[in-house]
Amino acid sequence: MTDGHGFLAADLLDPEEIAVERSLRPRSLDEYLGQREVKAGLSVLLQAARQRGEAADHVLLHGPPGLGKTTLATIIARELGVNIRYTSGPAIERAGDLAAVLTALDERDVLFIDEIHRLNTAVEEILYPAMEDCALDVMIGKGPSARSLRLTLRPFTIVGATTRAGRISGPLRDRFGAVYRLDFYAEEDLRAIVRRSAAILGLEVTDDAAAAIAARGRATPRIVNRLLKRVRDHAEVHGDGRVTRAAVDEAMGVLEIDAEGLDATDRRLLAAIVGKFGGGPVGVAAIAAILAEETETIEDVYEPYLLRIGFLDRTPQGRVATDRARAHLAALGYDVPPRRTQREPSLWETTAPGGPAQGAAAPVDEA
Repeated sequence: MTDGHGFLAADLLDPEEIAVERSLRPRSLDEYLGQREVKAGLSVLLQAARQRGEAADHVLLHGPPGLGKTTLATIIARELGVNIRYTSGPAIERAGDLAAVLTALDERDVLFIDEIHRLNTAVEEILYPAMEDCALDVMIGKGPSARSLRLTLRPFTIVGATTRAGRISGPLRDRFGAVYRLDFYAEEDLRAIVRRSAAILGLEVTDDAAAAIAARGRATPRIVNRLLKRVRDHAEVHGDGRVTRAAVDEAMGVLEIDAEGLDATDRRLLAAIVGKFGGGPVGVAAIAAILAEETETIEDVYEPYLLRIGFLDRTPQGRVATDRARAHLAALGYDVPPRRTQREPSLWETTAPGGPAQGAAAPVDEA
């Protein structure tokens, strides 16, 4: 049963329908790999809601992209046996848009709001009483004759997802009964995801091939599944269809993804810091200008993984390429000049009263 906004999640548990969909997304908490602490907390929350026959508490999921927030929202609805409707913060432009969605929910339904940190203030004000009291305050008319009308909503559950938890206002965050952070995946879990996805796709994958894909997956299931599909394409076109270590290496070479999971843009970023700025520190705006990318793209897409694997450091002065990054680039044949140890004084250092003498150089803080 489907409509323009959602589907009856319980109906999708039919095995034959699942086989037709051939979806790589897990459909239950038992199938969901990794995030053990989050699964344990959700399991108790959902079981308690089922036993009481009530709507579950509102849930906020936050963490880097690609870790399974949308999948978990769908699983929550399936575990509860209710409908789920999908929307996002930018899609709800006016309070009336949110009111239309909320009044269409059936009892105990799940409303998934992606990028919830991008809700505007007017919409948030409508959401507060809806989350706390299952009530919707609507203004009728304008000017002196305007009056407020409170509508009662059926009990429901909001599942919010965000990659930037710090941008969610305090009042909105406080109205979520359960807050979970999704963290990057261990390689062991990524290998299990590769094997599970390969079985769904009907692929034969060797253990060393699964390990090679997992090592390049940037600790993210979405990327691992995407790489598996690309290796499958390569193996079917240039091989016998089996996903072997050789097929993985050949496909990754075509995609320009190295053994650490870095793509061409990652290497360009590190090479720019090392080659043009002597290893750093350098501001993110300068890096974005060189790569012709937005600063938010650098901060949200590229930096998290480079920071996690120890190839990049953030300092008060800017970004610094670590010795590990320099060694990695050198092994790939990049020209890696000696690290810059001194810099020219800035304008305020040469002119400000009490500052260093004009022309004096200060050592770079490489903490």
